[in-house]
Amino acid sequence: MSTDHPAAERRSLSGPTMGTRYSAVFYGSGDVDERRLAAALQSTLDRVDRQMSTWKPESDLNRLNDAATRVWVPVPAELMSVLQASLRIGRQSQGAFDIGVGDLVGAWGFGARPAHGDGLPGGPAVPKPAITAEALELDPHLRRARKHATLALDLSGIAKGHGVDEMARVMRQFSIPAWLVGIDGEMRASGAKPDGTSWAVAHERPVRGVREAMGVIELEDRAVATSGNYRHYRDIGARTISHTMDPRSGMPLDNGLASVTVLAETCLEADAWATALLVMGEIAGPRLARLMDMDAIFVLADGTVETTL
Repeated sequence: MSTDHPAAERRSLSGPTMGTRYSAVFYGSGDVDERRLAAALQSTLDRVDRQMSTWKPESDLNRLNDAATRVWVPVPAELMSVLQASLRIGRQSQGAFDIGVGDLVGAWGFGARPAHGDGLPGGPAVPKPAITAEALELDPHLRRARKHATLALDLSGIAKGHGVDEMARVMRQFSIPAWLVGIDGEMRASGAKPDGTSWAVAHERPVRGVREAMGVIELEDRAVATSGNYRHYRDIGARTISHTMDPRSGMPLDNGLASVTVLAETCLEADAWATALLVMGEIAGPRLARLMDMDAIFVLADGTVETTL
């Protein structure tokens, strides 16, 4: 797909968000007001963070987390949409994706509210979280939600993807035809570059302490996200603890996968499904991806690569 805008020049913007930074690369003519665009992107991402952050005590998500059970809590439309998508993907992944792992994340020493001690809880110290699909009730029409059991929601497996989709919405509002936006490894592209080539995104080798590409993914009008156990982890004694939790076992993830990369129409879907398939493991993950006709790249701990592209 070629893009016909001969006067276009390559521009780039970046800024802080969600404990990391966003990036936006685009081609546009001189009539693009970069200052206004940067302000719109930052404002949009700040709104997402205010609603969905576990690190901001006053966020809409934490208001719901801190509310008593069976008490309805007003929820902004944007957060409601993400909660609905989270429950849907949780059902489709047979519980591998579950946003009710907030207490579990904290108990193992990750997240905004880490537990005290050495981060090696055991037995009854880490109660298995309630199944979110059963414990969380949503009322989209009145934009409210309530919990029927003690539940700490954590949107770290989907919020950045949603943020990238919101960046995409801003780029379209500014009538920019070709762009690549992202937060960390969650990326979304529109169109092609002026020379007709696709956007190139590095597929990172899942090796701890090393930043190198094992391949390149070409993107046009698609999103990509990667989930893995090689960036965020803790070494406690002889054990390496993954920051990704298996909501089905109540334990940090421990399977034969090093990373999963998913390509999808939206970054929210790519982000959440990368986490879900990683949790499902090296056998069930590819099986479900094929069943759902999903484009995914699975990198096993031994370096073997399996794809459903």
